[in-house]
Amino acid sequence: MPGIAFDTAHLLSGGLLLVSFMMIYQDRMFSLLRIFALHAVVLSLSVAWQAYIQGAPHLYVTAAIALIFKAIIIPSALRRIVVQLGIHREVETVVGIGVTMLAGIGLSALSIVLMLDVTQGADPYAREDLAFALSVVLLGLLMMVTRRNAVSQIVGFMSLENGMILAAAGAKGMPLVVEISVAFSVMVAFIVIGVFLFRIRERFDSVDVSVMDQHRGDQR
Repeated sequence: MPGIAFDTAHLLSGGLLLVSFMMIYQDRMFSLLRIFALHAVVLSLSVAWQAYIQGAPHLYVTAAIALIFKAIIIPSALRRIVVQLGIHREVETVVGIGVTMLAGIGLSALSIVLMLDVTQGADPYAREDLAFALSVVLLGLLMMVTRRNAVSQIVGFMSLENGMILAAAGAKGMPLVVEISVAFSVMVAFIVIGVFLFRIRERFDSVDVSVMDQHRGDQR
């Protein structure tokens, strides 16, 4: 049983990293949102499994929050924003997808080597999960800096936060009050970002951040 628990935990954590690469590879907005929902589902399964092997019932609440809010509510709301803003088209990138994928592979390799080296004395269940979690966080940051569209940058931010939740769950969890506050903070931030996107669209007729830079240059 310990071997099965260990392998399953790492299978789910590795699956989350794989889905992060799938998000980086997507070049269509609706496909990106669907993959993000899958990202949240895998996170929910991983946290639920950690709750089982750790005997930590409060992590089931975390898994439910991830499933309900991040796999259902947030992707649906983002899809509505995409439709209402009329941006259901290709995801605009700063560099090519191939270059971004190579950068992601390099960041993942670096994070795994670094984390396994600095956590040699840690719980064996937590070491690999922390390495995978750091990779997911870095890939989320990579998506944020290599995407021009504000919606895809939001998806990158949310995937980054998923990696932080995976790290917290693998490291014997967080206090429940912290998890709930994080969830509600993310939801409030999401609402504000949604309103902000509409204001951008109204003012600049685009959600491409490069358009705002051009407008700022024209004002000088």
